[in-house]
Amino acid sequence: MVSGSGFALQAVRIVLGFILGLLGAGVFLAWGFFQSLTADSEPGMAFAVIATGFVSSALIGALAFVPACLAIVLAESFRWRSAVYHIAIGGLIAFAIWGLGESDAALASSTESLRPGTTIALAAGFVAGAVYWLVAGRLSGTWHSPGQGA
Repeated sequence: MVSGSGFALQAVRIVLGFILGLLGAGVFLAWGFFQSLTADSEPGMAFAVIATGFVSSALIGALAFVPACLAIVLAESFRWRSAVYHIAIGGLIAFAIWGLGESDAALASSTESLRPGTTIALAAGFVAGAVYWLVAGRLSGTWHSPGQGA
């Protein structure tokens, strides 16, 4: 049996967790882009980091929406609450998105086996997964009634 109010509350957590995870990843990427930002920097630089992070999070969200929904449905269905699962899935999705634009010819001519910036993309995915886990992932499947399934 499903708890209706528990399901609705978890749905709100999922949406909020997804959005905050995207914002975390976007700001992480933007902060890496503006590495010269220090306490002595102009206030406009901090605004630029935040604004760039919001734009980045919107683009990341558009690309990550379908795989993230699939991962969330699996976590909710099987009650996977592990931080390792959510952080790893965030990294896996980021790795897959980052590799979308790379052609086979570019990889063959490259001396590196991975596209430049892969570690930064992975770290942003890990940040997104960790933020999602904090908001919603640690409560995955709790809306199921206690007597149902495992």
